[in-house]
Amino acid sequence: MSGPSRAWVVDTPAPIADGPLRVVDREVPEPGPGQIRVAVSCCGVCRTDLHLAEGDLAPRRRGVTPGHEVVGRVDALGTGVNRFALDARVGVPWLGGTDGTCRFCLRGHENLCLAPTFTGWDVHGGYADYCLVDAAYAYALPDNLDDEHAAPLLCAGIIGFRALRTSNLPSGGVLGIYGFGGSAHLAAQVALHEGARVHVMTRGSRNRELAEALGVHSVAGPQDSPPEPLDAAILFAPAGELVPVALRALDRGGTLAVAGIYLSDIPQLDYDRDLFQERVLRSVTANTRTDGEQFLALAAMFDLRVATTGYPMSDAPRALADLAAGVFSGAAVLHNAG
Repeated sequence: MSGPSRAWVVDTPAPIADGPLRVVDREVPEPGPGQIRVAVSCCGVCRTDLHLAEGDLAPRRRGVTPGHEVVGRVDALGTGVNRFALDARVGVPWLGGTDGTCRFCLRGHENLCLAPTFTGWDVHGGYADYCLVDAAYAYALPDNLDDEHAAPLLCAGIIGFRALRTSNLPSGGVLGIYGFGGSAHLAAQVALHEGARVHVMTRGSRNRELAEALGVHSVAGPQDSPPEPLDAAILFAPAGELVPVALRALDRGGTLAVAGIYLSDIPQLDYDRDLFQERVLRSVTANTRTDGEQFLALAAMFDLRVATTGYPMSDAPRALADLAAGVFSGAAVLHNAG
């Protein structure tokens, strides 16, 4: 197939109000060996896309197309692909490739690969009519979720799930969640289904209303103390000033997992107050394909509620601006017409 296709690109990062995204026409991409071409139905809008557009996350190539929560149909197959058939419904995630040979990949820790490839950062993503993906890194999607509600699972859901597991929440334990957007509202549901008590600390009335609607055990402001000591906590807000707040809320031996590729500066920690008694502070870096497969299976089993707000693909800049302004709760999803 040849001919023009539309795509949003980031040339020079800038505040979203200054218009860092522009739309371009380019040739429909041809899949290489092991790749599939996906005709994009929709693409979730992740806070990482906003960080990329605004320069908090430096672009790795000029004119890159953002978007790594992509849902669509297989439109063309590269040589050697037998995992998916034409017209199969697939998801394209953040993790686009690994070298498979470094010490981390060989240990099963491909999220820490020394030479990874990320969709919408290293290679063109899903704010477009078409995108390419290595077939080994694409996912089959649960049938009980339509395209719009499946899209946020591919990063928000998977990263939230890895953060939940990284927090070492014990069975029946108490979880604190700081910030309550696309990732958090999915991780909270998994924790609730698995029997945890969940306390949410977040700003914004819409986020608080969503948390209450999902049945968490308490909702408060980001600087507030939860009603009981936390066995584990996850920081989803990119706000470094909340790190000591969350650490102080942990019980002895508790873990705070920071789930974000970008975080503002962390204030100086007080060892005795914030870390002593074997409290743990750790980051969450990308995910493995196993994380994705496990989470998508749970999403189908638990029939997770995915809160979304739809936008036409032509309104990608507005969707990012609305994300920055906290206009919606849950996740925004861009739709291609037809």
